[in-house]
Amino acid sequence: MASAAPQVVLIDAGSGNLHSVRKALTRVGARVVVTQDPEVVRRAPRLVLPGVGAFGDFMQGLRTPGLDQAVTEAVARGVPMLGICVGMQALFEVGHEMGTHRGLGLLPGEVVRFPADVGEKVPHTGWNQIHPLRPSPLLEGIPPGAYVFFNHSYYCRPAQEEVVVARTDFGRLNYASMVQRGPLFGVQFHPEKSQRVGLRLLTNFLRFAP
Repeated sequence: MASAAPQVVLIDAGSGNLHSVRKALTRVGARVVVTQDPEVVRRAPRLVLPGVGAFGDFMQGLRTPGLDQAVTEAVARGVPMLGICVGMQALFEVGHEMGTHRGLGLLPGEVVRFPADVGEKVPHTGWNQIHPLRPSPLLEGIPPGAYVFFNHSYYCRPAQEEVVVARTDFGRLNYASMVQRGPLFGVQFHPEKSQRVGLRLLTNFLRFAP
């Protein structure tokens, strides 16, 4: 008998690229549930938190229905979760986009804008490489220096280097583009737009067992 498709709860904070992420997860074999219901998030076996747009608006979209608390509780009990783009940024303590806003505080650190003298056009949009610093289940079968798709003007500055899985060069900066602490993962790029590499990363996330 074939095994059941793994279920993934896709969190709708009102500003995520839900259609593309759902389509990509379905393509790699997931059974996807899209929700704004905190109780569904609390009971989820696996979570994906996608986000686009401004950090403050995204966090408001999580807080208004109580999704932020539900996510925190799920992560505390060891549920695997993947934050994508602003969803990765939300894992940190604070973001400085259009003011200063509190994040989920699951990882220590902050989210800041690329400096004016970074040496590249901001936003960072297009294909760029990820350079692994240490092994991660998400990177299984993905070669060092693989190209993935980015679209962002702010980046994460983790307070603890040990959570950084991979970095990306952008002008004079070498910034954290992947993070992990146990079953909690974050990627600054968009796996749903990163073709074969992105689909492999999502497959790895579905296979991950804490």
